[in-house]
Amino acid sequence: MLNERRLEAVRLRLDGHTVVAVARQTGLSAPTVSAAWKAFREGGWEAVPVRQRGRKAGQTKALGEREQHILWRLLAEWPASPLPGWSSQALTEALADETGSEVSPRAIEHWLEGQDLKPTPLALAGLERRRSTAGRWVRQQVQPVRERVAKAGGAFWEGGVRVARPPQGTSPCYQLYLHGKRGTLYTRVLTAPPQADDYLALFERLLDQAEGPVALLFHGAWFQASPEIRRWLEQNPQMHLVTVPADALAR
Repeated sequence: MLNERRLEAVRLRLDGHTVVAVARQTGLSAPTVSAAWKAFREGGWEAVPVRQRGRKAGQTKALGEREQHILWRLLAEWPASPLPGWSSQALTEALADETGSEVSPRAIEHWLEGQDLKPTPLALAGLERRRSTAGRWVRQQVQPVRERVAKAGGAFWEGGVRVARPPQGTSPCYQLYLHGKRGTLYTRVLTAPPQADDYLALFERLLDQAEGPVALLFHGAWFQASPEIRRWLEQNPQMHLVTVPADALAR
């Protein structure tokens, strides 16, 4: 099934469709569409299907050293647009492209959790009814933006930046992350604290894949100190950024 969709992706690209449009039509991630197109250009139709190497598809139960090394390398890069970060599904497909073996998105999610790379969404449900600092913040800062963007047919995202501490002596890293519909996680990993360009790349990717305005509730950074980000937000009013104060969710 994956190979059939890869072949269809190439046919659509030959018809002039963009990577974004092809990804939507085939259900493949943008990185897989790009990989299929590159394979076709370099080796023709025979190079498009993924060949099996080693274990048969579906039989990989654990991630070996090679697979983990590939995952860390992928996470250190931005995926092909329109993805705002790496999802477990996109990592699964990219891993299959490189190794010829398939693992399930659930296996990827277990691995992310084991590497301290699976933050949970903020617990906002019901906060607006509380008589507390958090409740007041949700009522005054979050709900009006969320309702305004929803009326305009836009999307609501949660995200943030945090220090991740993988086990087994791996150095701590910085994680940019987003939670979309139904809590789907999208992530990118950096070895140093994110700079303004890193945040702006994340914001631009959110707008690129959006069909309307975007509301982003962001935790872990205070953007008022960055003139570049303030200027970008002024130039892109379709992005509604709400930063989470450090003490807003304190009990």
